[in-house]
Amino acid sequence: MKDGIPFFMEKEGKMNKVAMDLQVAMEKDPAARSKAEVFFTYGGFKALFRYRIAHWFYTHHMKTIATIISAGSRRKYGIDIHPGAQIAGGVFIDHGVGVVVGETAIIGTNVLIYQGVTLGGTGKEVGKRHPTIEDNVMISAGASVLGNIVVGHDSKIGAGSVIVKNVPPHVTVVGVPGRIVRENNVRVNDLDQSLPDPILEEFARLNKRIDALEEKLHVQACKYSIVMENEEGDKENA
Repeated sequence: MKDGIPFFMEKEGKMNKVAMDLQVAMEKDPAARSKAEVFFTYGGFKALFRYRIAHWFYTHHMKTIATIISAGSRRKYGIDIHPGAQIAGGVFIDHGVGVVVGETAIIGTNVLIYQGVTLGGTGKEVGKRHPTIEDNVMISAGASVLGNIVVGHDSKIGAGSVIVKNVPPHVTVVGVPGRIVRENNVRVNDLDQSLPDPILEEFARLNKRIDALEEKLHVQACKYSIVMENEEGDKENA
C-alpha cells in the first residue's frame, strides 16, 4: 500500500491504471451504463484487473503466485494474459473471450482489443518475442499480431487479419497476411470497424475488364456479378 493506493493500482500520471481502464471502457463501449457495471460485470475489465495483481507478484519475484492468479483468470473469463506482459493503463478488452497476450507483449494506453485477438510469438525464440502495441490502436475481432513487431500509434487492425510485419502509425491493415489499405495523418475512428476489402475490390476491377471484353465480343454475361458501392454510395455492377 502506497499513498493509500493498493500495490496493483499503481499510478500512471494523475490516475491509477485501474481507474484509467474504467474510464476508457466507459468511453469506448456505448453499452456501458456505469463504472460500477463495468467493474462488476465486464469480463475483459476483470481479467485486466487480475492481470495487474498477477503482474505485481511477477515483477516482485513471486512468479508461481502470479501464474496461479493468471491461470484462475483464464479459466474464469477465457482471457489469457501472461503476468509478464506490460500493459499501460487505459486498455479496454471488449467481450474478450479468446484473447491471448504473450509474456513479452507491450500494450500502450487507449488501446481497444476485441474478442479472439492473439498477441503471440512465432516460434521458440527467447527474449522479446511478442508484439508492441503503441497508443490509440484498435485490434478487431479474431486478429493475430505475431512476433517481435511494432503496431504504430493510431492504427487499426481489421478483423481476422494476420500481422507479421511492423505497422506504421495512422494506417488501417487488413488481410492475411496484413496489407495496408488506408493511410493518412488523421487519427482513425476507434469504434469504426467498417474496413475496405482489397480482395473484393480486385475481383470487381477484373470483372469490369471482363465485362468490357464481353460487350465488345457480344458475349452473354454471367447473371452473377460483384456489386460494389462507389464513393457516393450508389451501387455499381462490376
